[in-house]
Amino acid sequence: MRSRNIYNRLCYFTEKFPVVTLTGPRQSGKSTLLRTSFPNYNYISLEEPDIRLMAENDPKGFLSNLEGKTIIDEVQYVPDLFSYIQTRVDNENIPGMYILSGSQNFLLMQRITQTLAGRTAILKLLPFSYSEIKALDKGKSIDDLILYGGYPRIYDKNILPDEFYPHYIQTYVERDVRQLRNITDLSLFIRFLKLCAGRIGQLLNLSSLANDCGINVATAQAWISLLETSYIVFQLKPYYKNFNKRLVKSSKLYFYDTGLACSLLSIEKSEQVNTHYLRGELFENWIIAEYIKQSYAKAKEPSIYFWRDSNGREIDLLVERGGTLEAFEIKSSSTMNPDHFKGLRHWQEISGSLPASCHVIYTGEMSFKNSYGNYIPWQKWEL
Repeated sequence: MRSRNIYNRLCYFTEKFPVVTLTGPRQSGKSTLLRTSFPNYNYISLEEPDIRLMAENDPKGFLSNLEGKTIIDEVQYVPDLFSYIQTRVDNENIPGMYILSGSQNFLLMQRITQTLAGRTAILKLLPFSYSEIKALDKGKSIDDLILYGGYPRIYDKNILPDEFYPHYIQTYVERDVRQLRNITDLSLFIRFLKLCAGRIGQLLNLSSLANDCGINVATAQAWISLLETSYIVFQLKPYYKNFNKRLVKSSKLYFYDTGLACSLLSIEKSEQVNTHYLRGELFENWIIAEYIKQSYAKAKEPSIYFWRDSNGREIDLLVERGGTLEAFEIKSSSTMNPDHFKGLRHWQEISGSLPASCHVIYTGEMSFKNSYGNYIPWQKWEL
């Protein structure tokens, strides 16, 4: 088994809650992690049509036939099971009775909030983080990491990104998209996906996105929600506090996995990443997604934002933790430059932040402190 950083928290919560729920994108390693971590559990996958049919026809009888603790994979396919699971855990209240997993977050979370609130711990498993990849392959540059992304099969089976991601995209569109939304023109949806990749790190302008794709704004909003639901994209919210300046209120758009984004941008080689016009945004995306992965591995929801005022002055990433706010500028340059701290200096003036809480993450290798803050090499970016 490939070691996953979330393993300890997963085991911990099976000792505290009668139900543990593990969600995340397809192919992020959920089934493998659960089956190898809990070999004494029964394992049932509701993706198998015959098993799903049995569960749909007689959910109560289906559960009663499962002796002992059980993993139920892709549980969202049989919504009626949740009520019967609730009844069983309320009657028996045994820690770790069920481990549920699923890749369609909206359907899964909708059922959990309706029937299992307070009875389940919820964890999220994203593709490999940098520390997990480094344990398998220490020789990858930052451009390699951006290109390859983190999906486990790429590393387990030694698959090239341009061999993996086109098939992943096609499978995602044909399975999850069809199930979650009635989209008749799938080629138009793929075009929408590619347009989103071209807007990495930019303010989300639904009108512009809709116009470029040839759809209306309501459809664009619905498709963004679909991409968020299935762990393809996420929105970074603007920081809410107004320091006597007019603030930007739109979110910024990012992908959970930069390898997927590179594929949508037709980037096939790490050399192309290095010279691509979106290299800075891809690096920024990789850093922010890395923080989210590290947070989820500790069963924490990250409190992260960006900040931008009406004059275009911006902080790429604000992290709220331990009652403090840390500011980060993310630069794809490998050399230090005093201009990297320009935005951070302004941030210190308006927010009262100290230099110790201001950082520049860059692609160089040396850590360094100056009077405005700290340089952090990308390899050392961690919680």
